Amino acid sequence: MVNIPTLTLNDGHPLPVMGLGTYQIRGGAGRQQILAAIKSGYRLIDSATNYDNEGIVGEAIRQSGVPRSELFITSKLPGKYHGYDDALMAIQESLARMGLDYFDLFIIHWPLPKRDKYVEAWQALVTAQKLGLIRSIGVSNFEPEHLDRIIDATGVKPAVNQIEIHPYWVQTDNVQANIDRGITVEAWSPLGRGGGAMREPVVQAIADKYGKTPSQIITRWHIDRGIVPILRSTNPVHQRDNATIFDFKLTAEEIDTINQLNRADGRIDGQDPNEYEEFE
Repeated sequence: MVNIPTLTLNDGHPLPVMGLGTYQIRGGAGRQQILAAIKSGYRLIDSATNYDNEGIVGEAIRQSGVPRSELFITSKLPGKYHGYDDALMAIQESLARMGLDYFDLFIIHWPLPKRDKYVEAWQALVTAQKLGLIRSIGVSNFEPEHLDRIIDATGVKPAVNQIEIHPYWVQTDNVQANIDRGITVEAWSPLGRGGGAMREPVVQAIADKYGKTPSQIITRWHIDRGIVPILRSTNPVHQRDNATIFDFKLTAEEIDTINQLNRADGRIDGQDPNEYEEFE
């Protein structure tokens, strides 16, 4: 079992430096995949109401045998519940589906600025934290202007902002904007989709140097940039491999080499947070 280190969020709570993403992990097979990850040492489990798997995630938590206090469970608020009262009820429903008393982290899934209710949603998360339903509150896919607006409205900074980051979408300026505000950055789709980045010659060359796989190199690239990768894998071997990256570090030159893979059109699905309308 891999011992995954933690970092400290701006609210004082610990966060594992990498986690398991559960997008499209559902049903009985999904439960076994989550259990395998927990057995391998994963403690940060990332779900969302829109993933339609909160029940299975909760079952895996209970069947894992790992004390609840050692796990860090995340879920996300969908756009249809951005209204203040709706958000508070949605949080309670998510907890009931998982069979939990609290979330370690609960985040707004997308800002949806065209609907312009994300400030109201953030105010609900602030309330839910005060009520003890959530320990840390955060956001996902928020741009710097969205962050500043919710901070100005409430005086409360998100602990986390989970955004799309991978070698084709490096997000240097956005990552720095979050760091400047004291917000921890998590990366969704940290390896990219389709495996293209892992086939890049520069990534393979670095992998050969360290005796690691390309996915391990990209995972380490995130961590060495101060980013928490949320890795989705249904394969127990890949889950273990992805977590076995704490015996080496990349050099600044190697990080920069991978950064150079960035593309102007690098977003996986072209999901611009200022334009994207969330699936529901």
